[in-house]
Amino acid sequence: MAQGFDPVAATATYLATLSPAAHAKATAYTQGGHWVLLWGALVSILVSWIVIRTGVLVRIRGGVEAKKARPWLAVAAVVVADSILEGLIAIPWDSYSNWWREKSYGLTSRAFTGWLVEHLQKMAIGVIAALIIFSLLYLLVRRFPKTWWLWAGVGMGFVSLIFFIIGIFLIEPLFNSYKVAPPGAVREEVVAMAKQVGVPSDKILIYDGSKQSNRYTANAGGLFGFGRVAMSDVMFKKDADIAEVRGVVGHEMGHYVRKHVLIGVIEAALMTLVGLFLVDRLFPAATRMLGAKGVTGIADPAGLPVISVLFAILGLLATPLSNTFSRWVESDADHFSVVHFNEPDGLAKALVKTIEYRADSPSQLEEFIFYDHPSVRARVQAMMDWKAAHPKPGPASVQP
Repeated sequence: MAQGFDPVAATATYLATLSPAAHAKATAYTQGGHWVLLWGALVSILVSWIVIRTGVLVRIRGGVEAKKARPWLAVAAVVVADSILEGLIAIPWDSYSNWWREKSYGLTSRAFTGWLVEHLQKMAIGVIAALIIFSLLYLLVRRFPKTWWLWAGVGMGFVSLIFFIIGIFLIEPLFNSYKVAPPGAVREEVVAMAKQVGVPSDKILIYDGSKQSNRYTANAGGLFGFGRVAMSDVMFKKDADIAEVRGVVGHEMGHYVRKHVLIGVIEAALMTLVGLFLVDRLFPAATRMLGAKGVTGIADPAGLPVISVLFAILGLLATPLSNTFSRWVESDADHFSVVHFNEPDGLAKALVKTIEYRADSPSQLEEFIFYDHPSVRARVQAMMDWKAAHPKPGPASVQP
């Protein structure tokens, strides 16, 4: 341990760089977000119930079947109609939770019209994605009525992987401008880091993340030897120094090198498999409780909103489990960063800047249920513990 260095005191010093008012604001935003999670699930259930009670999907399915069309046409018609209807009904809630609330806390500078246009564009993409996914799902239900959930769970892993790659190279550029990072100290440093750990170094990009959010972030995405390092312009507007860049980008490179995407795909596939198994068992009772008249069974695409209700409930109940996995992944990426690039202070300084949208010191129960990242206090403490155990050569380490 570095002589005279106290990790606990250093952690407290970092957290104290924000005023009590800033901490209070962060706590209010974070704890309000817990209620948004709950209300979001309830709104999703309500929206699906409204669609069910209109009976419009039963009529659409019946109309297509009356023409003796192939089953996949009925599925396509119902999925498109349901996606559009539920998306439009939910716009007031989405406006509040994803724009107004962010605006009121100073986490976005975007005008409502800009947010709405992008939201509608994402809805259109979502309709296409839903059409692909549910066309395959109902095909499996028809072909394997007893074990469809098993095949769907396995298949979801492959679908998720494909969608991830499509998202990076086709979808994300629709909403942000990605430009090659200009020559300079930052680019040279990130290129050297990428070469050091085997991340493709020919695509070091900066994107206009401030267009959507004022949050401090970067990402490294890709698989199987292709990828990119993308840094939000927010990092540079908030005067990130080289140590911070190394800490943050090192964390994102950790996700790439440690194959967290693949691990996440496997985790999502397993959770989807369990979820679909439960949907298969619960569907008849849920259909009765929701009053879904005219829905003939789980193979009937008109019952899609019933599946949506079940997934909203199951997804809410599974939140602590999925968040626990996510916290492990983020901790692993932090560890990768500090092991390979040894910038505990750089990452700590960057983490403190995230407190504005993630309260730093939740209770253990709150963190277990709601936090998809470890608390900032825990992460900074881990960095300071590393610094104490691995002092850099040269002048003696001092507290920040």
